[in-house]
Amino acid sequence: MNTDQHPNIALLIVDDETDFRHQAVSYFKRIGFEVDQAEDGEEALNVSTNRKFDVVILDIHMPGMPGIEVLEKLVEQEHAPKVIMLTGGGTIEHAVESMKKGAYDFVTKPAKLEDLQRLVERAGTAHELERENRQLKAVLRLNTPDHQMIGDSEQMQEVIRLVERTANSDKPVLIQGESGTGKELVARAIHQASPLSDKPLVVVNCAALAEQLLESELFGHEEGAFTGAIATKQGLFELADGGTLFIDEFGEMSGGLQVKLLRVLQDGTMRRVGSVTEQRVNVRVIAATNRDLEKEVAEKKFREDLFYRINVLGIHVPPLRNRTGDIPRLANYFAGPDWKISSEVMSHLESYSWPGNIRQLQNAIERAKVLAEEDKIELQNLPHAILQNNQAVTAACSNTSTTSEAKLDLETLNRMHVEETYYRCNQNKTKTARALGINRRSLYRLLEKFEIG
Repeated sequence: MNTDQHPNIALLIVDDETDFRHQAVSYFKRIGFEVDQAEDGEEALNVSTNRKFDVVILDIHMPGMPGIEVLEKLVEQEHAPKVIMLTGGGTIEHAVESMKKGAYDFVTKPAKLEDLQRLVERAGTAHELERENRQLKAVLRLNTPDHQMIGDSEQMQEVIRLVERTANSDKPVLIQGESGTGKELVARAIHQASPLSDKPLVVVNCAALAEQLLESELFGHEEGAFTGAIATKQGLFELADGGTLFIDEFGEMSGGLQVKLLRVLQDGTMRRVGSVTEQRVNVRVIAATNRDLEKEVAEKKFREDLFYRINVLGIHVPPLRNRTGDIPRLANYFAGPDWKISSEVMSHLESYSWPGNIRQLQNAIERAKVLAEEDKIELQNLPHAILQNNQAVTAACSNTSTTSEAKLDLETLNRMHVEETYYRCNQNKTKTARALGINRRSLYRLLEKFEIG
């Protein structure tokens, strides 16, 4: 037989009749199934605690624990297998009872293995569909039209090009950039453009969880693995199987977890906390950090082997102060189509350095909408920090003469600061504007006013 035609179903056969059990195990292994066996209920439960099964063939009448009781315990397991009951003559009423208690179907003995095979395949397909549904529900935040990469600047166009190039690869991706620059948005764009777009995208933030909780969240745990582990739990690697796992704040991961993650990336195997059984997972990992990991590797603060393993494909997301030309589009996008932003407000937004990047801009626009009257954002609706910053820039750029000694001193200090920064940046205007926290247009006005360069 061609085993390639059969699904990769993990099957457990439980029957005290040795001849039938061995015959069934041999048959299903020969046609490509993953098969394990048990001769009674207690052994079946022990085996099923150490390995996940898609389908269980279970005899109703066995010595020791009755088949119905075994069924009840199996269906209580996390992501329970589909159970097919084997019944002897005159036990149809027991079969009906087993269906009420959660059995997938039943077969009367003597059973033809070909018929049993077709039933197992149907049960395996049903189990797989349930698994896929669970994965979809495990997506912490779905891709929606609200999640778009916006920007015509050269820096953002380069990011978009890299997203397109990396999307079709299954290699890990490391996204670096300051907080608030949109690293998660880039990760979602990669997943959405990839062949895995119909599979789960599961998100975890390393900075939000203590080390033990993060380990359990990533790899899952067995019942009793630690205090409070009252039940077996799947980890995010299992939930993301076949899809993408986005690990945010990747640089916060402890040394012990770095070792475990490295192993998953190297050979695709992992263990739940408290388990001795290895599991294979097929997950594309995308990581993001605002730390300089290359520097931390040099300082022995981060594992070099993990850094190079995760940084196969790297993307750097620029801070907003380096792409001020994108601010009008972003501001209008956050405001929405029914809102207007005055030219004075837009000028203030373009002049600000945005230490909190896009996240700060979005918050500023949302705040302004709450304070605005009708559907137009005016200067008085902006946060104080933005207004104060613009006043300083305006003062520095002002051509108004004054006899005030304090004003003259301020003008002198401003000129010295701009000149020093300009030459420290090797007369590179882009770098100078970035260092001063202003846009290029404001810098040109300052250079002209102070007759620098």
